[in-house]
Amino acid sequence: MGKIGFDNEKYIKEQTEEILERVERFDNKLYLEFGGKLLFDFHAARVLPGYDPNVKMRLLQGLKDKADILLCIYAGDIERKKIRADFGITYDSDALKLIDDLRVWDINVLGVVITRFENQPAATAFKNKLERRNIKVYTHRYTKGYPTDVDLIVSDEGYGANEYIETDKPLVIVTGPGPGSGKLATCLSQLYHDYTRGLKAGYAKFETFPIWSIPLKHPINVAYEAATADIKDFNLIDPFHLEAYDVKAVNYNRDTEAFPVLKRILEKITGGESFYRSPTDMGVNRCGFAITDDEVTREASKQEIIRRYFRYRCEYAMGFTERDTVQRVELFIKNFDLEPEYRRVVEPARRAADEAREKDKGNEGIYCGAAIALKDGTIITGDNSPLMHAASSLVLHAIKHLAGIPHKIKLLPSYITDSISNLKTEMLHEKTVSMDLEETLIALSVSATTNSAAQLAMEKLKELHGCEVHMTHIPTPGDEAGLRRLGVNLTSDPSFPTKNLFIS
Repeated sequence: MGKIGFDNEKYIKEQTEEILERVERFDNKLYLEFGGKLLFDFHAARVLPGYDPNVKMRLLQGLKDKADILLCIYAGDIERKKIRADFGITYDSDALKLIDDLRVWDINVLGVVITRFENQPAATAFKNKLERRNIKVYTHRYTKGYPTDVDLIVSDEGYGANEYIETDKPLVIVTGPGPGSGKLATCLSQLYHDYTRGLKAGYAKFETFPIWSIPLKHPINVAYEAATADIKDFNLIDPFHLEAYDVKAVNYNRDTEAFPVLKRILEKITGGESFYRSPTDMGVNRCGFAITDDEVTREASKQEIIRRYFRYRCEYAMGFTERDTVQRVELFIKNFDLEPEYRRVVEPARRAADEAREKDKGNEGIYCGAAIALKDGTIITGDNSPLMHAASSLVLHAIKHLAGIPHKIKLLPSYITDSISNLKTEMLHEKTVSMDLEETLIALSVSATTNSAAQLAMEKLKELHGCEVHMTHIPTPGDEAGLRRLGVNLTSDPSFPTKNLFIS
């Protein structure tokens, strides 16, 4: 069991108190923009060991009698099928998943707001899909005059042109998949409509990162910069907060750049001086005060920076990001006097590939290695073969080790592997027999019905959750999906597992 560096209960208590205090400041009506992930915040869990990825949902459960939830999604993200990397699904699918997940927690979404809607075909189809499942959908156009013409923005042609969303609760949570979903514009549009109706509502922002109350160059905050390197975000000392209070607080570039305009918009809407003197003032973030072991979080954050480095190198190889993104995160690693190999599963995975190559001298082919660090620190390796991918080999070796099963005992008897081989080559006309991880896990479950060793090993799969894995090659879709479902923290070198350009 790893060391803990974060206290969830303290965080829930302090964050809840801060939110309710903010609600009371504003005529008992607050629009709270939720930055980051509402559910499954695995980045936070990785850099803050002990952090519950669903702690924000637990917090919301305690507030659900006082809160409505609006879900925003940018029409352009629907149109270009933007992907949420940690789940491998599009943002519109993520929105549907979020609605389902909230229902599991007994929390209903009041409605979905499609922002910057211009009748895009995919966004229209998404709207129809939701409405036909009895989910309210609101469409907001691009705000006229934004961001410079405040008089036009705060008018019936600007925010006033958007459909008003009726809400009953004193707290309105405005969330959405990823940055740029239109959460802020939705909050301000609602604020404008409320003030025209005589309700003096307020706005605040729920953030986790960067953490304003710890140093700018703390590894936690640098890990956030690494996570957003592809969209060019960077942290800085909030100049407005420093001037107003002579206190150093960490914020990030988009919030500080937008603050002068946002302050003017708020003052135009409210007809008076803004309650906020800095973008940090707008935030509701007690995360830093729930850190219980700074050294643990520092080490975890350094590991996350290295993970991001490997991920961006792979994305660069696949054409998804630019070289300057990779170089920026590489600089973060060097600033902490680290090397990518500081991630302890990297070298064992590479050695596994080299050893497979040595054993198979004279044959051409691509040799893939993989390594996993188990919770007790044990390193297990695997490599590819004509029968299975390196990820498949790795997982079978790991669960055999955990179950105490001797290496010579087979979890997948030949009658199962022969049947799969026949299916793939003779029936489905595939060129290779080698099983990816998803196929291997299915085969394992079939074997477990008659093989007690396979059943015992399969029960150990859940112990792989949260373990660190490295592969010498970019995983195929079946390997990536299988590893994601097992809940491991995966990195890989930017090499492809085959010379083929198309991988199904």
